[in-house]
Amino acid sequence: MRARASRRRRRGQEHGNRDRWLITYADLITLLLIFFVMMFAISRLDTTKYDDVTQALQNTFRTGGSIVEMGSGLTGTADVNTTRNPPPDTENEGAITGSEDTDTLSPRELAFRKQEQELQNLMGVIQKYVEDNNLQNQIFVADEPRGISITLSDRFLFDPGRAALKSGSAPTLSKLASLFRNLDTPVSIEGHTDNVPVGSGSVYRDNWDLSGARALSVLRFFIEREQLNPTHFQYAGYADTRPAGDNSTAAGRQKNRRVEITVLRQLQQ
Repeated sequence: MRARASRRRRRGQEHGNRDRWLITYADLITLLLIFFVMMFAISRLDTTKYDDVTQALQNTFRTGGSIVEMGSGLTGTADVNTTRNPPPDTENEGAITGSEDTDTLSPRELAFRKQEQELQNLMGVIQKYVEDNNLQNQIFVADEPRGISITLSDRFLFDPGRAALKSGSAPTLSKLASLFRNLDTPVSIEGHTDNVPVGSGSVYRDNWDLSGARALSVLRFFIEREQLNPTHFQYAGYADTRPAGDNSTAAGRQKNRRVEITVLRQLQQ
């Protein structure tokens, strides 16, 4: 009887040892299942964020002007002619401010739209002023990626080699000041020259000195005579380092002698 019982115990132990691989196999399958569940969870899209991004892109494409139709495009740089930025009509303005669209826009998107509307209105007013006063050869207005650029020829502002403003430039600068007064937007004033060195009898050491002095004269007109907020302005002189024309020709040098006033974009969509 004892021998029979001993044989039964041995057979039971051998059977149990043979089945232990099932435990290891089951553990492996469980770990693989957990791994694939984690991979699936990580690969799933955040549908809420995806919907937000999709909505923002749709709003951008709805509001951007058509480049083909001489519109401003998505970046506002399709063309710099006056036909590209006609005065806003009431229908488009209603589309921008309508509750159906603005309900889905973020505060930043609303601020961006308001800024763009102000910049386009500003550009339209300046262009009309230039046309009404026949200043097309002295003042050039363009919608650039960094903002609305107003380029004034040195012949309009200064005598040759000087940085003191001509008296005839005051009405135009005062007009610009009246437009800047209600804008909560930084304005950059930048002086440029050609590559011809200043004369030996000049009070300015070089073109760097001259270009900076000319930009500063315009700045002082705005903040001292027109009493504009100085915190909204910045100025710089670039001498001949950023030419707009070919310095080897008289026409190119004349184009390079300029002051650029840029109403800067603060927000980017």
